[in-house]
Amino acid sequence: MIAITREVSRSIVHCELTHLERTPIDLEQARAQHAEYESVLKYLGLAILSLPEEPSLADSVFVEDTALVLDECAIILRPGADSRKPETESIAKVLAPYRKLFYIEAPARVDGGDILRVGKQINIGLSSRSDTNAIEQIQDFLQPYGYEVHAAMASGCLHLKSAVTQVAEDTLLINPAWTDKKNFARMKFVEIDPSESYAANALLIGDTILYPKAFPKTRMKLEDAGIKIAVVDADELAKAEGALTCCSLIFQD
Repeated sequence: MIAITREVSRSIVHCELTHLERTPIDLEQARAQHAEYESVLKYLGLAILSLPEEPSLADSVFVEDTALVLDECAIILRPGADSRKPETESIAKVLAPYRKLFYIEAPARVDGGDILRVGKQINIGLSSRSDTNAIEQIQDFLQPYGYEVHAAMASGCLHLKSAVTQVAEDTLLINPAWTDKKNFARMKFVEIDPSESYAANALLIGDTILYPKAFPKTRMKLEDAGIKIAVVDADELAKAEGALTCCSLIFQD
């Protein structure tokens, strides 16, 4: 397994924000936490393909938003924020040796943070960053490979995966205030603690999830459900509306 990551940009203080108020981001602390994240991925058996920073692209550490990588192909996405569209060029060059590439065409827009894949089921959030045009294009690309693509509504948050992430083969971690369980057929659920709105923020690697230190009440619920957890500190990038899934593109070599 390979994880593509990118160093935190020195311009991250100018990141795009939709639902959070702008607060100071400590660049060195953000980079230290990102390095810890990479170390845990490596400990869990992934090979890290770490890309250099993009000094002028504030959100470029969030590489997940640039592509959807599957076993059969990769789709180069078209991020919803104009400032982020230049991020895809370098990612396409990195992925080209590994996968056949498809490209989302304008005027469609879609962020990887809005795409939740569980096996052959792909749910795409309709948000300020992703639209139905992109969903239709993704459906056309993936239909020959047997994937089912569905729209899933999310509200009150930036991306679908701000509201729901996978924590086991058959289990999702969900904030039911932000997305409806009915969007996800045949799945079990762990609900976040209501006092931790942003706690549906997990990255599943094998049978272990990376999970932020910031949500202890929800972490207890996950532990009670038998989920194996590797805790990381991610509060600086969270100030940029970044979640753990955002910071890597993970795929089988």
